[in-house]
Order: sequence, then C-alpha cells, then structure tokens
Amino acid sequence: MTAEEPYTVELADDVYAYVQPDGGWCLNNSGFVSDGTTTLLVDTAATERRTRALGAALDATGVPAPRLLVNTHHHGDHTYGNGFFTPAATLVSHSACRREALASGQHLHLLWPQTDYGDVSIKGADLTYDDRMTVHVGDIEAQIIHPGISHTVGDSVVWLPHRRVLFAGDLVFEGGTPFFLMGSLSGSLRALALLRELGAETVVPGHGPVTDPSAFDKAERYIRFVAEVAEKSHASGLTPLEAARSTDLGEFAALPESERLVANLHRAYAELDGAPEGEGVDPFAGFMDMATINGGEMMTCHA
Repeated sequence: MTAEEPYTVELADDVYAYVQPDGGWCLNNSGFVSDGTTTLLVDTAATERRTRALGAALDATGVPAPRLLVNTHHHGDHTYGNGFFTPAATLVSHSACRREALASGQHLHLLWPQTDYGDVSIKGADLTYDDRMTVHVGDIEAQIIHPGISHTVGDSVVWLPHRRVLFAGDLVFEGGTPFFLMGSLSGSLRALALLRELGAETVVPGHGPVTDPSAFDKAERYIRFVAEVAEKSHASGLTPLEAARSTDLGEFAALPESERLVANLHRAYAELDGAPEGEGVDPFAGFMDMATINGGEMMTCHA
C-alpha cells in the first residue's frame, strides 16, 4: 500500500508541522518555526527525495531557508537529510545524538539496503548541549530540552512556549507503537512526566498526525504494559522473543508496528538485569527478533 503524500499543517502563523503519513517505519515528521526573517527546522527525512519535498514545503510557505536545524535524535529517518540544509543552517543536537549519529553512520542502509536513499550524508551537530538550551528565532523563544535517556540516549524535544507547541520527536508515536530499544523504559516514563509539566496544547509527534497531550497518557499505558510483561516473562525465564510470541497485546493489538514489543522487551530485560539505561542491548538483535515476529522478513521501510 502506498502511503499518502506528506502535508504541511499551519499550527499558528509562525509554526508549522510537516507530516509524512502514515508514520510507519522511516516515515517521520518534521516541523519549522519562523518569524519571517529567521527559520528553525526540526528534523529532516530518510531519503534525498523526501528531504527535497520537505524543502519544497518550506519554500511554499514563504519562510526563509533554515538558519538553525535541530535533530531530535540520531535515527536516519530524522537525520539523513541534514546535508541538504547544512552548512547554511547550524545543526544543533544533544551531545549524545551527535556521538551516535557519527558512530552509527548509514545505519538505515544496513537494515533496508533496497531503499533508494539518494545522495545522503551523515552530519554531526555543529552545536551541542547536555541539559537544555534556548535559541531565538528572531523574537521567538525555542527551548531545546533533553528529557533524559528515553527513545534513545540523545533525545531532544523543542518547546515553543509562545504557542504552547511541543515537537516531541519519537517520544510520541501517534497511532503507532512506542519504541525504546536504543533508550530506556524507565527513562521514557520519566520523560513523559517532564513533557506533561511543560503544559503543551499541541504536540507534534515524531511519527503520526498532530495530536495533543493525551498522547502522553497513551504512550505511558503501553510502556507500563511492556514493563509488566517483562517482569513476568523475565522471572519465568522466557526470552524476549518467546515472551512476545505468547503475549496478548490487548488494547494495543490494533497499533501498527506491533512487532516492536519484542525489541522493547530486549530493553526492559536489560534494565531488569541491571544494565545502565541506554546500554546492554544489541540493537540489531532486537531488529532481527522483530523480523522474526514479522514472518521472517525485515519490516518494510516506507520511505
């Protein structure tokens, strides 16, 4: 099935979300904020073609080319297009995001070698931070916040207090299954608590349609479900794959990317074994188990 075409949502006269339906594997969201003289872009896309479409969408709104580009984390669907906006735009990320982006290189190519990525290059941030920082888009204040180790070790969210808009990155998969193989289960719960405190009215997820803070509750219910499954199956001596195959997903069965349960269990098991958050798991082992759940084939990259 062919995904719908990307679309731009004007959230306010200076804030836009760029949504790539249906938000499945490699179909992420971006967004941008502009005062008419300066523009900040949040994330890019997985392929040259999709990143050029993002650039055309920016142009269509009449905003200037981005002078700042924030990566919410290092995964290629959010970062492979960095080179099409830099060096004209200063690339900003958490320090761990820069490290992981450079260390993992063209990791999507390893998972989905048949995808036509085009001429993409790996770019690490020009400017990094560790806790939080504020950038100014003309008179607009944009707070870039590290919520702790959650989806990955180097996540960022972008909070726009003047519009109560939050770009949540992959802490939120609206209409999809949460995923924290390369981050932390417990850290994800702490991160959601932090996001609630911001008081957002509009939430732009990393994948899926624009939503509201109810998305935090939905994500938390799923994460707590994974924690319960992990505790029981770990104590019973089941492997993550055995546990996933024997689990009734209940209310979460209808969510796309349900195979992520086994990857999330890998992370939950590591934490139960005492591994530090963000460590102790081979991501490719998690992907191989997801492929097993997916009928023995790697999940489809929709980019």
